[in-house]
Amino acid sequence: MDTQTRHSLKTDSFAQAAASSMSWLSGHRSSLTRSIIAAVAVVVVVVGSLVFSSWRSSAAETALGAAMDTYSAPLAQPGAPAEKGVYTSVSDRSKAANQQFVAIAKQYGWLSEGAKAHYFAGVTYEDLGQNGQAETELKIAAKSWNRNISNLAKLALAGLYHQTDRDSQAIDLYSALAAKPSETVPATAAQLDLAELYAGSGKQDQARALWAKVKDTDKDGVAGSIAAQKLGKQ
Repeated sequence: MDTQTRHSLKTDSFAQAAASSMSWLSGHRSSLTRSIIAAVAVVVVVVGSLVFSSWRSSAAETALGAAMDTYSAPLAQPGAPAEKGVYTSVSDRSKAANQQFVAIAKQYGWLSEGAKAHYFAGVTYEDLGQNGQAETELKIAAKSWNRNISNLAKLALAGLYHQTDRDSQAIDLYSALAAKPSETVPATAAQLDLAELYAGSGKQDQARALWAKVKDTDKDGVAGSIAAQKLGKQ
């Protein structure tokens, strides 16, 4: 077979393949178009969701920062004239901050900032002596997927249980926190609080055992120093 014949056959094969492809496209153009439109729509939805989520997260972070500023705002000196952003009492400041935290928790509850807002809503409710609302908010924060937030809420919840004469529940939480600590709540922090509970309940042997454990575990740290001081006073 000479070169010209081979070239002719290749050209014919290409033409047939192209014709076949065009025929397939003609027969499936409507379904193919729908598929492309659907794919583009999915991309648009995904990108839009990411942009919206980023915007919501930024808004939540800004709102949480403003609430934290309120919670840490200065208190007025006795006899000083009224000043914007300065509160006359801890109660007034906690009340103002609580309103902000509760609003953020309701609006952004599914975000990490929302979980933090639930935690601080619980803390400020406790500051105001509203233990029922405090417990509700802290329990919500304790269910957060973020262990740092969850453990903070559990630590506060354990303290609330102790204050409201539910020591068995407090002990369970402190023990769970010591078993599964986090950056925000090291095992030694939970153990120190648990030791204080035991000491206040007249269970000195159990308290001393925990202080000794913390002292050995955190020899050069703050927790170890606190534990050593507690043991020294026994």
